[in-house]
This record gives sequence, C-alpha cells and structure tokens, in this order.
Amino acid sequence: MIEGEIVVDLKLINKIILKNNGVAKTSEFIKSGMTSTDVAKLCNNGILVRVKHGYYQLASQVEPNEEKIIANLFPDGILCMDTALFHYGYSDRTPLEWTIAFSRTVSRSRLKVDYFNIKPYFIDDKYLNIGVTQAEINGVTLKIYNRERVICDCFKYKNKMDVETFNKAINAYVVDDKKNLGNLSKHAKEMRVYKKVSEIIGVLING
Repeated sequence: MIEGEIVVDLKLINKIILKNNGVAKTSEFIKSGMTSTDVAKLCNNGILVRVKHGYYQLASQVEPNEEKIIANLFPDGILCMDTALFHYGYSDRTPLEWTIAFSRTVSRSRLKVDYFNIKPYFIDDKYLNIGVTQAEINGVTLKIYNRERVICDCFKYKNKMDVETFNKAINAYVVDDKKNLGNLSKHAKEMRVYKKVSEIIGVLING
C-alpha cells in the first residue's frame, strides 16, 4: 500500500468489508487489485485486524460482531448445547465460548478464531441435520438446533454436563409453552435416546 493512496484504499476497503458482511477473505482484497502485502500493511497500520488466518475486518469495529463472524466463517456450523440452551432460556449461564456442531469431516484448522473461543462438537453426518432451524441473534441469522434437538443432546451428552445445568435445562423445557412433544419424540428416536428422554420428561410432564 502506497502511503499517498490511503484515502482511496480506505474507500475500497470499506466497500470490500461491507460487501462481505463485515469480514472479508484475503482473496476478496486481491480480487480488487490489492496484494497480500497490501493487506499485511493495512494490518500493520491499524486499518484492518485479523479475525483468523486469511480473514479480516475493520479495526474501527472496536467490538467485533461475533455473530457476523460466525455466519461468515462457519455457514455450515450449527449452534448447539450451551449456546443453544442460553438462547432458548434453558440456562442462565452466559456461555464463555460458542458451542457449534460440525460434521466430523470438517477441517479442524478452520475452527481457530483469534477473537473468541469456539467449542466444536463433531457430529456424524446422519445426525448432523436433525432438528436444524434458524434464529436471529443480535441481528444475524444463524443455524441452530431446535428446542427438542437441544434437549435430546442434553441426554446424549449428559455425562459431560454438570448436574445443575442438565436439571435446569430439562425443567425449563417442560414448562416452555413453545415445546413440541411430537418433535421431541421424533428426534429422540432419531438420536437413539428415546428411552432416556421418555422416562424423565414423561414423569415431569405427567407429574
């Protein structure tokens, strides 16, 4: 980047960033006639900041929109477990990391982000898309498992959850007006946790 061209470059950079919803790949800058060296200099000059290897956003975005970054970097990811529990109000613990489901075949190197932590769950493809829906979080539409799939996952990963979080999630679901017991039964059978789910949920609902 030539110092005298910084105003022109800033206009171009803003255009590239805007076109890519706040996070742009190195290749997007190169398409616009810049070089990888230019991108490095923009970072050194405090104009761009690296989100992860090969991905950048404006340094003026003091508080990066994590949801936008996730939508851009991981369009194949599905919010699950702690993140989904918090979204549905089944947990009052603000997650310290984004819990996201991916196919077992995903490249692990893709999942490193510099700004925030991700806890990936690697799911067999036959289970990956069960109960997938969408939710708008901070103005960004993201894939997320529906309530019933999240509850099935609680049973599936019960040994990895603390007892308080598990119990709160199950009890919160039982009193949720938006629960769908038909979907719960369907997903529980698909996820092979039907017996565990029916024993506990059935007692709570009928009790």
